[in-house]
Amino acid sequence: METVFIYLIKSSGLIGMFYLAYYFMLRKETFFTSNRRFLLAGLIASVVLPFVFITKIIWVEPTTTPINWPSIPVTNYTEEKTFEDYLPMLTALAYGLGVLLLLAKFAFDFYSLNVVLKGKSIQQQADFKFIDVIENVAPFSYFNTIVYNSALYTPSELENILEHEKVHSEQNHTVDVLISRLFCIVFWFNPFIWWYKKAILQNLEFIADNEASKKISDKKAYQITLLKITTHKNCVAITNHFYQSLIKKRIVMLNKNQSKKRNSWKYALVLPALVAFVFLFQIKTIAQEKIAEIQEIENKKTDPNTVDVYKINKNTTDKELDKKASIIKNNYGITATFSKVKRNSDDELIAITVELKKGKEISEIMKTQGNEAIKTFGIVVSKNAKGILAIDFAAEDKMNNGMNTKIGIVSPDEPMTMKEIFINGAKGSQNDMDKLDPDEIESMDVIKKSNKQEIRIITNKHGKMLDENDIYINGEKVTKNELALLDQNTIDKMDVDKREKTIKIVTKTNAQTFNHKDIPTPPTPPKFPEGPMPVPPIPDMSKLPAPPAHPSNVKDKKAMAEFEKKMKEFEKKMESFEPDMTAYEKEVEEVMAKREKIFKKEMAKYEDAMEKYRDAMEKRND
Repeated sequence: METVFIYLIKSSGLIGMFYLAYYFMLRKETFFTSNRRFLLAGLIASVVLPFVFITKIIWVEPTTTPINWPSIPVTNYTEEKTFEDYLPMLTALAYGLGVLLLLAKFAFDFYSLNVVLKGKSIQQQADFKFIDVIENVAPFSYFNTIVYNSALYTPSELENILEHEKVHSEQNHTVDVLISRLFCIVFWFNPFIWWYKKAILQNLEFIADNEASKKISDKKAYQITLLKITTHKNCVAITNHFYQSLIKKRIVMLNKNQSKKRNSWKYALVLPALVAFVFLFQIKTIAQEKIAEIQEIENKKTDPNTVDVYKINKNTTDKELDKKASIIKNNYGITATFSKVKRNSDDELIAITVELKKGKEISEIMKTQGNEAIKTFGIVVSKNAKGILAIDFAAEDKMNNGMNTKIGIVSPDEPMTMKEIFINGAKGSQNDMDKLDPDEIESMDVIKKSNKQEIRIITNKHGKMLDENDIYINGEKVTKNELALLDQNTIDKMDVDKREKTIKIVTKTNAQTFNHKDIPTPPTPPKFPEGPMPVPPIPDMSKLPAPPAHPSNVKDKKAMAEFEKKMKEFEKKMESFEPDMTAYEKEVEEVMAKREKIFKKEMAKYEDAMEKYRDAMEKRND
C-alpha cells in the first residue's frame, strides 16, 4: 500500500508541474492544437515516469560476521497499537471512499446521457448523427452524435452551433473529456487535477471556436450566438457542450492575433524539469558484492570428484528456476522445489524458499526473505571419488572459499559416524534419539563439518516456549522448522509477548540462512516541498452582468440596433468582471521560490550524508 501512495504522490507532483507550465507559459498562446497535445502528454507522463528508474550499482567486498547471540537485544513487552499504526489503513479507506463516490457520479452522468438520447429520432448526415430534442439543454456532442434543440435558435444561430459541435466530433474531443474525468477520479485529492481538467475543456472550446469561425462568414454573429447560449445552464457532464462559463475568454481568443511561431520554444522548457524529476526521485542505489566468476553446469551429467553449482540470484526468473529443478532432477534424482517466491516492482527476487529432497531421505530447506533483493546463493551438488553424493546450500563467499560448509543430504551408501546429536536445540545421545517416536519428528537435518557430523532433530513437542507461542519473522507467521533455519546473524531484535503468546523477530535488511555483513544504507534523497498553493481570486458571480435578450424578430432593424448597443455595454462590463491575476501569480512565484530554497538546503544535507556513506563503504571494504 505504501508503494501505491508513493506512486500517487509522484504522479500528482508531475500533474502539478505540467499544469503550472501550461498556466504560466502557454494558456495565453493561440497554439490550441499543440496545447491539447501538451496537456494530454502531461497526463501520460505523470502515470509513466514514476515507473522509470535509473539503477546505480555500488560494488562492495563480501565479508562474513561471526554469530554473537548475547549482542542480540531481547525485550519482553506487550505491543500496543497507536494512531500511527492505523493511519495507513485510514488513509487508504479515505482514498478508496473518494474514488467510489466519484465513480458513482461518473456512472450517474452516463445514465443521464442515456436518458437524453434514449428513444430519440436520429438523422444521419455523412459521419455525424443529429438528434433534435425538445428538452431545454445546451447543445452538445458525444463522439459523432450531436444533440440540440432547434426550437431555441434561429437558423443562422443553429448553423453556427452545428459547425462548432462538428469540430468537437471530428477531432474526437470526447476522448479528452473522458480521460480528464478518469484522472479526476484517481487523483481526486490533488487540486491541480481539477484545474488541469478545466484547462483541457477550455482549450477544446478554443479549438472548436477557432475552426468553426473559419467556416463562418459573420464572426460577430458567432460571438453573439456564444452569448445567447450562456442563458442555457442545463449541460450533460461527460460531453462536449457548447456552453462554457468562461465565455469572455473564448471571445477574447476568437479576436486575438495568432501567436508567433518562435514562441513554440516554451514547450521545451518542461523537459529539464522532467529530467530533474528522474534524477532526483527515480534513482535506485544497489549495493552489489564483488564475486569471482562461479562455474555453473546446467546441461551435463557430473563425473566423480566434481562440484556443480546451480546459482540463484535476484534476477533469476521463474522459467530459469523450473529449468534448474528439471536439470537437478534428471542429473541426480533430487527433487528441488521452489516456493514462496516474491518479487519487487523491478521483478527482482526478495523472498524464496528452496526444498531439496532425494527419495525418502532427509530433506533440506533454505529460506531467504526481506524487503530488498536477495543475495546470490547456490545449490551445490558434489561427488567424491567413491561416487557418494552430497547436496549443499552455499553463499557466494562460501563458494569462493572452497565451499567448506556442507549442509545437505548424504547418500545412503556413505558411512555415517554420528558425533553429536541435538534434539530441539539441546544436546542428546544416541539413546535419546532411539527413544523418539517417529511420528513426533517434524524435521531432521544432517550437517557435515569437516570430519564431524551433527544430527539436528526438531519434534512437534518442541519445548514450552515454541509449543505455546506463535512465531513471526518480519511480520510473517512461520513454523518452528523455519525458525530453526533462520540465520542468527540476521536477527536485529526479538520480542516475546507472554500475554498474547507470540514471539516476534525482526531481522536486518535481508534474512538469509547464510552469513553476510550488512551494507550501510544510503541516505534517502529529499523530496521537493509540497503544500497548499495560493488560491486564485474568484469573481463575485452575483455581480456577473446579464446579457441582453436577443430580439425575436431579426428583421426588426430598430430592435437589432438597440440589441447591438446593449451588447457593446455588456462586453465592457464583462471586461471589468474578470479578476486581476497579477497578485495571485506573484504569490505563486514567491511560494515556489521559498520551496526551491528549502529544497537546495535539503540537497546540501543529502550530499553531505552521501559523502559519509561513501566513507563508511570505503572503511568497510578496507
